[in-house]
Amino acid sequence: MTDDLHGYFAAMYGRDEDPYGLRTRWYEERKRQVLLAALPQQRYHHAYEPGCGAAELTVRLAERCDALLASDFDPGACEVAHRRTAHLSHVRIETHQLPSQWPQTARFDLVVLSEIGYFLSRDALSQVAIRARDSLTDGGTLVSCNWKPDFDLRQLSTDAVHALLHETLQMTSLVRHDEADFTLQVWSRDGRSVAQREGWA
Repeated sequence: MTDDLHGYFAAMYGRDEDPYGLRTRWYEERKRQVLLAALPQQRYHHAYEPGCGAAELTVRLAERCDALLASDFDPGACEVAHRRTAHLSHVRIETHQLPSQWPQTARFDLVVLSEIGYFLSRDALSQVAIRARDSLTDGGTLVSCNWKPDFDLRQLSTDAVHALLHETLQMTSLVRHDEADFTLQVWSRDGRSVAQREGWA
């Protein structure tokens, strides 16, 4: 992350603990519902959500996970996330700078990259994708969700983010959901559909 981004997020979370309106906007609640509905498994053992921000998605992911590690590079965001998840004993919040501080020894059956890919350079995102791929279990799932409209601090287009992830992960794309506002895509090491996993197809 660049110094500009560090300053930007420090100022944002210094003014408001929910700067994107994650708790109040229907757009954000609906997007969470779309993401959660797109996950191919009902439950996950150990998930990782870098870039958790104010942790509204974290709280919802926690309902589907036995253990959840969430992180952000901004200390202010992590403070908010700690408070938001204080009642959830199976959620851990840490400060991580990506890609260098990706958890090296942990194994995850779910990785969620929500609204962070476009802040990274192509090289940094490629490294994140490699680390994510290498940390996934045999049947592991990765989901990425990204805002489409342009903004000043964007380093990659959303189309470029998803193309790079697809190329690097070399995993089956189970879901791709495109709207005017965002793209959501789900990849898995287990290429079967949900019905196939249940033996109905």
